[in-house]
Amino acid sequence: MFILTERPSIGNQFLAELRDVHTQQERMRFRKNLERLGELLAYEVSKTLTYQSTEVQTPLGSAQMELPVDQVVLVAVLRAALPFYQGFLNIFDQAESGFIGAFRQENGEKIGVNLGYHASPKLDNKVLILVDPMLATGQSCVTALKTLLEHGTPKAIHIAAAFAAPEGVQHLNNTLNVSYNLWLGTLDQKLNSKSYIIPGLGDAGDLAFGEKL
Repeated sequence: MFILTERPSIGNQFLAELRDVHTQQERMRFRKNLERLGELLAYEVSKTLTYQSTEVQTPLGSAQMELPVDQVVLVAVLRAALPFYQGFLNIFDQAESGFIGAFRQENGEKIGVNLGYHASPKLDNKVLILVDPMLATGQSCVTALKTLLEHGTPKAIHIAAAFAAPEGVQHLNNTLNVSYNLWLGTLDQKLNSKSYIIPGLGDAGDLAFGEKL
């Protein structure tokens, strides 16, 4: 498991602004900070890809460069993931994309996940990166991944979140029976009684796009 905040970096600034109750009211800045975190984590994920030596012609000669050869598939969990996903797409600009529509469904004290929409390319022998800014209970991530695996067997699976709770990380460990790599901006303290991450930042989707009915 990779956690960006284990070492100080400019990522701390982006995370702090996402959390700050004053700064996060600027929706464009909120979305941009999620996008920039996506770029930082995508760069870290890129280090795990397969590379091949390739000769590149310059105006003055040629250079041997190690270039990635894996086909990447990015999958965003709608709607909150869109800015975060854009950061990954900025880095993996040749990637294919998929989309999952998953949202919290509350029934009394029981909180579940409704998977209303999904679209994905074939995943066989590709590198799958599932992006969602918030890993809270982990239920939506597990549901999304199980659905995606109906589209093939990836070469590698990466799950990326900007904020995560220990309960969500544990749920992935206890539930998923496939190999995966977990990439986090930060690992927070816990979930509250309503399954929101503490200290977290609130509702990422509402902050990025406005409150939903």
